[in-house]
Amino acid sequence: MSNRYKIVIQYDGSNFLGFQSQKDSNTIQSNIEKSLSFLNNKKEIKIVGASRTDSGVHALGQVAHFDLNTDLDDKSIKNAINARLPHEIQIISVENVSEDFHSRYNANKKEYIYQCTLDNSPLLKSNYWFVDNIDIDMLNELSSLLCGSHNFLSFAKFNPEKENTMCKIFVSKWILEDKKLLYIVEGDRFLHHMVRYLVGTMIKCAQHKINRDNFKMFLDEPIKDAKVFKAPGNGLILNKIYYEN
Repeated sequence: MSNRYKIVIQYDGSNFLGFQSQKDSNTIQSNIEKSLSFLNNKKEIKIVGASRTDSGVHALGQVAHFDLNTDLDDKSIKNAINARLPHEIQIISVENVSEDFHSRYNANKKEYIYQCTLDNSPLLKSNYWFVDNIDIDMLNELSSLLCGSHNFLSFAKFNPEKENTMCKIFVSKWILEDKKLLYIVEGDRFLHHMVRYLVGTMIKCAQHKINRDNFKMFLDEPIKDAKVFKAPGNGLILNKIYYEN
């Protein structure tokens, strides 16, 4: 009889085409499933991820689950998976959970961090977006508008099959520390590219390239295919996924 396992994953997504498996593509999911197959007599084991991070996006707390029939304890499973993963991917915990646990559907909220930098150093290029001429007060004003329940249609890649574009944002704030400009956002759900569109458009407003009234209009009067700006994927980190105890 199979047991269900919850895993927490960290990865540098720079060299991968996102989390979700794609045919003949190097993804986070495909690498983990390949490693897992060695624990199942080389038979395929599918994992279900909590979030489908895009190409180049990183994670400190991605969560997934899978079913496996094994006598190994949690620590041994973790070590066995990590032994066959590329160095950019690491399983940081394995937990035997109830068979009704679902990594995606049981999640209460997710937290993302977007990393910008005011320091144009080549050492930061892989994980930060260099920005300059930023009005910090404007960033703080715009980010505060996002808290609460809103229709984020304007700030998402349009998908005609996704009818519900409402999201509830619990935390939305910018922090400036030693030339590192970080955006922290927690919400019950996020639409495709939503965080990157929000960050990109807020930054353009803070550079006075977009009027703040336009940003507010996109939020108050949502439209598909809005003329918003998308931040690059390399600065985005899926930091944590929250579940009920």
